[in-house]
Amino acid sequence: MDIALLGLLLNMAIVLSLIVRVLTRPHRDPASRIAWIAVIGALPVLGIVAYFLLGETNIGHRRTARMKAVIRNMPSSMVVSDSYHESTLFHVPKRFQLLFRIGKSINGFDVTEGNSAQLMADSNATIRAMEADIDAATDHVHLMFYIWLPDNNGLRIVDALKRAASRGVSCRVMADDIGSRTMIRSRHWKDMKQAGVYAVRALSVKIPLLRSLIVRVDLRNHRKILIIDGKITYCGSQNCADPEFLVKAKYAPWVDMMARFEGPVVRQNQYLFASDWMSHTDENINSLLSLPVETPAAGFPAQIIGTGPTVRYSAMPELFGSLFHAAREELIITTPYYVPNESMQSALCSAAWRGIKTTIIFPAKNDSWMVAGASRSYYRDLLKAGVEIFEYEGGLLHTKSVTIDGEVSLIGSANMDRRSFELNYENNMLLYSPELTADIRIRQQEYLSQSKPVTLETVDSWSLGTRLLNNTLATLGPVL
Repeated sequence: MDIALLGLLLNMAIVLSLIVRVLTRPHRDPASRIAWIAVIGALPVLGIVAYFLLGETNIGHRRTARMKAVIRNMPSSMVVSDSYHESTLFHVPKRFQLLFRIGKSINGFDVTEGNSAQLMADSNATIRAMEADIDAATDHVHLMFYIWLPDNNGLRIVDALKRAASRGVSCRVMADDIGSRTMIRSRHWKDMKQAGVYAVRALSVKIPLLRSLIVRVDLRNHRKILIIDGKITYCGSQNCADPEFLVKAKYAPWVDMMARFEGPVVRQNQYLFASDWMSHTDENINSLLSLPVETPAAGFPAQIIGTGPTVRYSAMPELFGSLFHAAREELIITTPYYVPNESMQSALCSAAWRGIKTTIIFPAKNDSWMVAGASRSYYRDLLKAGVEIFEYEGGLLHTKSVTIDGEVSLIGSANMDRRSFELNYENNMLLYSPELTADIRIRQQEYLSQSKPVTLETVDSWSLGTRLLNNTLATLGPVL
């Protein structure tokens, strides 16, 4: 048989087998299936390579099995306070109660009451507060960051951890192997270890090209967690770095939102950290999850939402969509990356069509031109529905926040894009607190004061080439 014909038949067999696999793989929406079939069919060689590298959400069978075993062997009760009772949700208006029930369906975490919080003023204030809390730690410090840079703020945390370890405090730190590669490969990482800090690379990638043939190396741990003595935690969008963010300085400053929390909800962030830690090490820290938790006399209900490739794949878009549907008066959103699925886009448009004052703030200058273009492809439908769109001009708005009717808030690490939905490990906090929500809303208004409105006239003025590029990038969304 002619070699060329044999090669053609082999290629056709591979293409057909991949198309069958695309059609039969679970947890894939129709748009994603169609997009992958189009890529594989139109680009027989590149499409096959692209599918092997990016086509499936797979962190490796061994890692998946280990993570599931760790979670299975963790203390079964997700109720983290002896004072918790079924009436906790009665403190929350009925229309918001379903949000916390959706949250519980994701991780099994009950809503906790008796929590308090302080919204940090800015990125530098956050690092100073973290440093002070680490210096005051007496038992343990747990830290997880996607990006940790060896800059001014990053090294302040390094030094604080070394001081804590020298006092006999157990310091366990994790950093994503790709996002924090500069820190991990620096002398500071070795110095921390020599000082007694237990430092672990999250989702390590020793030989990227080789490993990419087996698993997706772009599945990352995007969480931002700090826990002090099981009593204090931080949650928000900020990485451990200066706002000048020297690795992408031309987009600076990076503008983030972070809050410091006390109360029973700390234990839920501890669960997320512990599950990550024990999935990467042989140390069992389950005992820390069985310690008694004191509940303050007063405080607000809150709940941690932890998602990732080994959690229900539709969890984050379901939560976002439910938040949008729950609004009755006002919905304000900030996100740097917006590549929604169809149901989430419809939920946001539906809020505006219902007469809800719906506002979304994006960065005017995005560090990802592909995501920026894809995001803008959705502008026209949002604007036609009545959504008010603004682009922030004071730097790269990296804050991920949602406020509803001045009462409910969601803050954390998850963006409104498919990477956060399906590929990254994320941590967010859902809370009912008119007081804290008012503070977050004030911060959102500050963003608005440094933003320019985007109108239908603006979108209509875009050139044919711009619209073609934006829509093409959006079409690739389900593939990426």
